[in-house]
Amino acid sequence: MATLALVVLGPLLVVWTFLLMGPLGQGAGSPGLRLILLVDLVYILVVAALVLRRVAAMFGARRKDSAGSKLHLRLTGVFALIALIPAVLVAIFAGLTINIGLEGWFSDRVRNVVGASLSAAEAYEGEHLRDLRQDAQGLANYLDAAGGVGLGLTDGEVRQLLTQGQAQVQRGLREAYVIDSTGQLRSRGERSYLFDYEQPSVEEIARAEAGEIVVIEDWDINEFRALVKLDAFADRYLYVSRDVDGDILSLLDETQESIRLYNQLEDERGRILFEFSLLYLGFAVILILAAIWLGLWFAERLSRPIGRLAAAAEKVGKGDLSVQVREESSDDEIATLGRMFNQMTRQLEAQRSTLLETNAQIEARRRLFETVLTSITAGVIGLDPDGRVDFMNPAAVNLLRLDPEAGDHHEAIAKAVPEFAGLLARLRNDERTVTQQEIRLTRDGKVENLLVRLAERRSVEGELEGYVVAFDDVTELVSAQRMAAWGDVARRIAHEIKNPLTPIQLSAGRLQRKFSRKLDAEDAEALTSMTDVIVRQTEDLRRIVDEFSKFARMPEPDRRQSDLTRLVRDAVTLQKQQLGKTLSWDLPEAPTPALVDETMIGQALTNLIKNGGEAIESLEEAGAPDGFVPEVRVSLETGGGHAVIRIADNGIGLPEDRSRLFEPYVTTRAKGTGLGLPIVKKIIEEHGGTLELLDAPTFEGNAHHGALAEIRLPCAATLDQAAE
Repeated sequence: MATLALVVLGPLLVVWTFLLMGPLGQGAGSPGLRLILLVDLVYILVVAALVLRRVAAMFGARRKDSAGSKLHLRLTGVFALIALIPAVLVAIFAGLTINIGLEGWFSDRVRNVVGASLSAAEAYEGEHLRDLRQDAQGLANYLDAAGGVGLGLTDGEVRQLLTQGQAQVQRGLREAYVIDSTGQLRSRGERSYLFDYEQPSVEEIARAEAGEIVVIEDWDINEFRALVKLDAFADRYLYVSRDVDGDILSLLDETQESIRLYNQLEDERGRILFEFSLLYLGFAVILILAAIWLGLWFAERLSRPIGRLAAAAEKVGKGDLSVQVREESSDDEIATLGRMFNQMTRQLEAQRSTLLETNAQIEARRRLFETVLTSITAGVIGLDPDGRVDFMNPAAVNLLRLDPEAGDHHEAIAKAVPEFAGLLARLRNDERTVTQQEIRLTRDGKVENLLVRLAERRSVEGELEGYVVAFDDVTELVSAQRMAAWGDVARRIAHEIKNPLTPIQLSAGRLQRKFSRKLDAEDAEALTSMTDVIVRQTEDLRRIVDEFSKFARMPEPDRRQSDLTRLVRDAVTLQKQQLGKTLSWDLPEAPTPALVDETMIGQALTNLIKNGGEAIESLEEAGAPDGFVPEVRVSLETGGGHAVIRIADNGIGLPEDRSRLFEPYVTTRAKGTGLGLPIVKKIIEEHGGTLELLDAPTFEGNAHHGALAEIRLPCAATLDQAAE
């Protein structure tokens, strides 16, 4: 209501000010005009302050990027332009119009016409005044002449002279009187009546006394009168009158007044233009401010609900679906939009709640599924109907030695794991839904045995959705089975072979002693040679049987407080005599405490260092490269509660199927028994450690990889703790 009152008050003030300055005829100094101008000034200041305050608030909201501020600013600018452009155009047009009008008023033609009118009126007036003076002076001379001939003329005689002289005046005189200095009538001419007599004033008589022909202009009765002193008479004055056209003489006054006003307006032309421009500017400011205030009010009314909608939409975009806007009471499109928006957010909130509940259930199932797949040690691969990989659990990536950075490895199973392609093809060709097979894989120089089970995955409707591949590493299980089988075989062989060896050896000795004396020298030598072969082969068989016995029945380690640094140093010292400069070591100065069986660990270290030297011999036998410098490096380091012993060489290296080296009777040397590494592995495992065969780093000056045996044993913090 206040906004509407301010907007309506502006045009009312303009109209009222115009009325006071124009039709109501209030002067510039009138209290009413001053009061209305003061009210206009106060109105302009109040509206300007309100407009500036609203504009400042609008720009502040724009800087804060408030919702709806852009639209508010745009609408306000449009309304301001709509109010300003017509006002400017009207001001230009009005200025040009007034200027052109004033140019017409003050043109040379108008100035010449006005000047000619004034000249004509002045000429008419001057002619009458001049004729009246001449006639009055001529009649006065006639009377003076008559008075000079006969002295002492009576008033009656003077009357006759007046009548005669008045008749002689060609232009005619209306009245002719002779008066004294008091203005009293002494004589009068023919048709000069008392009721027409207008007594001159004392001042006019005094001027006539001074010798002036006094002309009196009486516009009210259309008459000019002349007063002349008669020199031939004592205290007598000639007082005559003549009829004139009063309208012409009045026109002369009006023309003179118009000329004065015209000249004044011409002199004040610039001031008039300035005052008009100032007045128009004031009116324009009032109307423009009122229009801008109305535009601000309307723009705010229009942009406020749109701004609320924009802010609410922004919150919805950020995920807050509980937001609601205030619904307008009107029935226009904006109010309808607000109601529809609230209805939409309520529906979205309800749908989101349902979706969140469903998603929570799905997420819980997914987490359970992922947890199960992540926790199990078996590898699981999901395939689509085309045989492409959908997902792999971490165990599958580790078992297949794939790159973890490659994501889910979305490619065909024939490319990701070529060894599984045959099993998938067999499942597709068979009518069975499940198939199983043990597959050998070679990864990073290691052969692994995987037990693979592949099954179809179908929907509730029975349509094929894909396949599931489940597999596990059974290499250790197969190795354990083989080791157990070899242990059983070793025990049986040791039992079956060891018993006859002693009788055979004793019998061979008896044969040699009994029959060598009865044979000649040549036969005796032959017999001795044969019996020696029997004894020697028997000893070899005994040694093999002893190895089998050790492998089959490894004694329990006698763990005691020990220093691994000393044990490694002793093993290196023992092999130094044989390997010489080939052997180098890097051992810590401080002791490395551990609970171990010194004899068994020493046997294992000696065997591994010896294997390094034999690998170098095998390379030299196969043909070592030029400039080859044999090396066997032994190092010991601790960390994380473990001692790591590394024995590396630059020999012939490891075969591709290096995992089989731990199986009995698997060796790369022609003279090896194939029982050394299995025994060493068993010793390390009995101590709770691990033994791995890896490719050694390339030694300086070499282009090939040798072998690296890495032993990892638990160690105690101190020797005292190891003793405890």
